[in-house]
Amino acid sequence: MVFPRAYPSMQERVRDVQSKFQNHHIKQNIIKGKIVIQNHGQSGPGKSASVQIYSSTTIDPSTGKGMLSTKAYLKHGKSKGHDGTKTRVYKIKIHVEPDFGIPGAFLMKNQHKHKFFLESVTLEILDNQIIYFDCRSWVYPFQKTKSERLFFSNNSYLPNHTPSALVELRKLELASLRGDGKQVRKEWDRIYDYDYYNDLCNPDKGQEHMRPVLGGSELHPYPRRVRTGHPPSNTEPLTESRTETINLDIYVPPDERFSPKKLSQFISNSIQATLHFIITEADSLFKQDSNSFESFDEIHDMFSSKRSNAVEGKAKEKLKGKVKERLKKLVPDVLFKEITYVSKEDLVKFPLPQIIRENELAWGNDEEFGRQMLAGTNPARIRSLQEFPPEGRYGVSTIEASHIEHNLDGLTLFEAMNEWRIFILDHHDYLMPYLSKINTKGVCAYASRTLFFLRTDGTLKPLAIELSLPGSSEDTEVSRVFLPANQGTEAALWQLAKAHVAANDSAYHQLISHWLHTHAVVEPFIIATRRQLSVMHPINWLLRPHFKDTMHINSLARSILINSRGILEKTLFSGEISMELSSELYKEWRFDEQALPADLVKRGLALEDPDNPNNPTGVQLLFDDYPYGADGLDIWHAIKTWVTDFCSLFYKDDSSVNSDIEIQAWWSEIQNVGHGDKCNETWWYKMTTLLDLTEALTTLIWITSGLHASVNFGQYAYAGCPLNRPMLCRKFIPEEGTQEFAEFLRDPDKYYLNMLPGRFEMSLGIALTEVLSKHTSDEVYLGQRPLLECTDNVVQQKFKKFNEHLQEIEKKIIQRNKDPKFKNRSGPAKIPYELLYPDTSNVGPRWGITGKGIPNSVSI
Repeated sequence: MVFPRAYPSMQERVRDVQSKFQNHHIKQNIIKGKIVIQNHGQSGPGKSASVQIYSSTTIDPSTGKGMLSTKAYLKHGKSKGHDGTKTRVYKIKIHVEPDFGIPGAFLMKNQHKHKFFLESVTLEILDNQIIYFDCRSWVYPFQKTKSERLFFSNNSYLPNHTPSALVELRKLELASLRGDGKQVRKEWDRIYDYDYYNDLCNPDKGQEHMRPVLGGSELHPYPRRVRTGHPPSNTEPLTESRTETINLDIYVPPDERFSPKKLSQFISNSIQATLHFIITEADSLFKQDSNSFESFDEIHDMFSSKRSNAVEGKAKEKLKGKVKERLKKLVPDVLFKEITYVSKEDLVKFPLPQIIRENELAWGNDEEFGRQMLAGTNPARIRSLQEFPPEGRYGVSTIEASHIEHNLDGLTLFEAMNEWRIFILDHHDYLMPYLSKINTKGVCAYASRTLFFLRTDGTLKPLAIELSLPGSSEDTEVSRVFLPANQGTEAALWQLAKAHVAANDSAYHQLISHWLHTHAVVEPFIIATRRQLSVMHPINWLLRPHFKDTMHINSLARSILINSRGILEKTLFSGEISMELSSELYKEWRFDEQALPADLVKRGLALEDPDNPNNPTGVQLLFDDYPYGADGLDIWHAIKTWVTDFCSLFYKDDSSVNSDIEIQAWWSEIQNVGHGDKCNETWWYKMTTLLDLTEALTTLIWITSGLHASVNFGQYAYAGCPLNRPMLCRKFIPEEGTQEFAEFLRDPDKYYLNMLPGRFEMSLGIALTEVLSKHTSDEVYLGQRPLLECTDNVVQQKFKKFNEHLQEIEKKIIQRNKDPKFKNRSGPAKIPYELLYPDTSNVGPRWGITGKGIPNSVSI
């Protein structure tokens, strides 16, 4: 985009070009142009496509819009290729009136039978001056859309500074994107409207497929999703009908879809993970007890290089028997056929997760258990304990001072609390009401509280685990407390307790930290941005890369992951109430507390430090060796600096934010519609000041980039090994004097293995984390944007400063990871903390399971 050098010089810029025409009496009759269309295996549009240009400076009095040129048709395109992308380039000449002025928009009409992807358009005016149109959008046949496609140039204007010839076009374009909330959406519809999560179940298949509608009620509040308009189911009119099989073509507006290249890679990654899953399942068919692992070695044998020839041959038997039937229920026919075909090739095991790569026993280490609360896949749940014993909605914890005081490195409990050195991982209150529903069909879950002590070297020492179940009467519970031990029966019981805590934390991570707090809460912001902020609005430009692919991956999640009988219901202990549980925790959600500094202060991991000139984040970490907090604050500061610099180019004061009608409509719609179940909360930013705007934008960009990267791309490193983070448990911890306790005493390891997920659930969970942890090759990372988007030197310099800031952060992270005093940076598992390493360089492969890199958006 072309931007003003300083507010409000955009109008001055337009006047400068106008005067160039007037002062030199230049009359132009022909405008030359170049149109670039990506070749995705279809023939080019050729003469079936035409272009008409709108003036941004001369109004046609008969329409109230900019003067419109004659049509130019695309002819004689030339094929080109760059970085694996094939394009076809067309050169055009457009005849205009002598007083046409400066082009500001154009219409593209596609009368071909196929859609095509319009990458860019450049127009040449005056003395070789170039006007850019960064399009990157699908243009569908006119016979389907019944309208031409409108594109605006890379100029950016606040609403009250829009050139008069473009004002009406700006309004009409936004209106066309909003739709009317009716009709079933077709592939070619560019319409953004809202709906509840009423498409997660299939009641027509039976009551066991019924799930509550999420959103629109006090009982089940939820963020909104994009509306597809599918007809209601036959048996439950409040829910959408669903197809029998997984639908990979569920509606999302065309500009929100994966590129063909990314979709191909996503499917390829899914096939590869599914094959790894198949091999493990094939193994299980040849075991006498196919549902449980007999030894830790068997679990380790799921990983590494090649299978034995015997197992390889069995796995290649065209997916016969149980494996074939199970798989066919999980994937669409087209994907099933592809998997069947690929399975004829050499098959390999799951790749080796980092948690067992350097140290096979690290998963059982107490120090590693504590470290992962600060540097693992779910580092934003732990908090400082402010009162002892912990107390919640269901009463006071049964953990006593005598349980832990001997383990505080010489401190009394009062002294440790006073120094903010007691921490809690709390999965208690929100789970208690659901345990009776959860603990069926072989699932055994507790609500847990885990206490830790912050040692002088910065590591967390586990102190106690409390596991609770509902009591015999309402509002009562039965709790047991487990303490760390190094040997004997107590040590074995402690390992069982840690496994149950890990299962709690795994479900919270997947459903809340990952899905709800990034994927789900962001989608309403995307919809509102498309509906209320013109593509000419500078904030639309700022946010555009941070919304890439999110709506498409969310639609796939609704079809595959979070739906009834979907993968999360099959792998997490929360099972059928998983999404209901996420709705319950949405009740606690606050957008302002997703700002990293506010989150850290709320959890007692940082103190407010607003007046320290050496601390631009405004907070001070409680201790330096908190990898997520330390790296995250650096990323937060870089984002906020960039956002502040950018906004200062357009908004001179608070009144300029107040008078921006598009920003005000955008924020109102987010609050009152997109997150409508939260519309009466008092914590929403008022959006009356420039600070409100920069804080909201910084928080939103942090969520889509740093926060999502920190909770997503380390999944395979840690959860790829189910010994480290089991997603469910199939046994309770036995009570002394029972038959189960005798079974446990006979063989504690076997009891532990039987408590872990079954082979099917375990291998399916590993396959899921493998897919989710992979970067794709077309990913765009924080601090990067396509060069064509911005041609203004001032913005380029600001963005370059942002990129350089991120490079400095990379150096700091490398140094921190090398510093031996920071023990939480790698721990016993020797996994360097790189989940918030920006990875701004273009050196080496950046796709696959890298465990680092911050994509701009929630794109997987």
